[in-house]
Amino acid sequence: MRLALITSQATSLLNFRGPLIVEMVARGVEVFAIAPDFDDQLRQSVSAIGAVPVDCRFSRTGINPVYDLVAVLRLARVLRRVDVDVALGYFIKPVIFGTLAAVIARVPHRFCMIEGLGYVFTPAAGIESLKRKSLRILVSLLYKFALKFVHKAFLLNDDDIREMIGRGLLKKTQVIKLGGIGVDLQEWMPQASFAGPITFILAARLLREKGILDFVEAARIVKARHPEIKFVLLGGLDSNPGGLKSEEVAGWVAEGLLVWPGHVPVRRWFAEASVFVLPSYREGVPRSTQEAMAMGRAVITTDAPGCRDTVIDGRNGFLVPVRNPLALSQAMLRFVAAPDLIETMGNESRAIAVERFDVHKVNDSILKVIGIVKLS
Repeated sequence: MRLALITSQATSLLNFRGPLIVEMVARGVEVFAIAPDFDDQLRQSVSAIGAVPVDCRFSRTGINPVYDLVAVLRLARVLRRVDVDVALGYFIKPVIFGTLAAVIARVPHRFCMIEGLGYVFTPAAGIESLKRKSLRILVSLLYKFALKFVHKAFLLNDDDIREMIGRGLLKKTQVIKLGGIGVDLQEWMPQASFAGPITFILAARLLREKGILDFVEAARIVKARHPEIKFVLLGGLDSNPGGLKSEEVAGWVAEGLLVWPGHVPVRRWFAEASVFVLPSYREGVPRSTQEAMAMGRAVITTDAPGCRDTVIDGRNGFLVPVRNPLALSQAMLRFVAAPDLIETMGNESRAIAVERFDVHKVNDSILKVIGIVKLS
């Protein structure tokens, strides 16, 4: 079998799809990894895990009908050239435009992975802007047109499945629920509880929809009572509409509210943290939370789509309402008042990760649906 894996971010091929590519190659599949932003190092790294890196230009964000039409035709030419049997796109543009390109190129088997509905389907605070409404209508129309040509769509949580079916964007028969893309449990091993000051850590792209402003305000509330408590924000700036400005984050650092090392590997920082926090307004099933859970970290997250799929309230952490910094700070203060919860809930996080988020089990489910069987 020859398979095209289509993404808008080449780094994700290693960070998110690496184990899947390795398993495909081990089962005799020739994998062509198509992305618009390879550099020499990424090409070498993707080749090292057995895939063939293929360049194809298209933008990750923004909507320009002429440019996007050209991108679809360009991608169709690439798919014809590599002559694949299967196309699998993930992230919004590869799902929509990759699917349409696969139809034009007559790729016989088409799949997609929708790991979250993102900015345009996340409820806005207050009155929703005309721009946001228009963008959601446009994206919905594009989804509805493109997804007609998908044989199966992998989604992560029940809320997204209900919304996609309810909006008429997918049929029930097309949907496969994964419950998370999973993590390598041998790579993300449990770490002993951090011996330093209680540390709350958030790792995410610096988008307002990730609840970063709520995290900052909760930090301000907690540090007013317990100035020794530490807060860490990991993540890089992002060009999406909800992206934060560097001056905002630098202001919080100058205020002494948090530490911001930027976009860095998270494993060392998770090992030195007590509790993982993700006050996001909507997710698929967040990979960062899965990684923190696999490392044995208690979690505070929102009772929101995707986020609620990672926490059993009171067992491995706490669920809090969306856009509620006070409730978030109160959940943090429960760990300050009862620090033993950090270890006991962290152990429960690891147990849940083993049960639900083993990447090898998830990948096996994906490959069975595609029709890629284990070699004897």
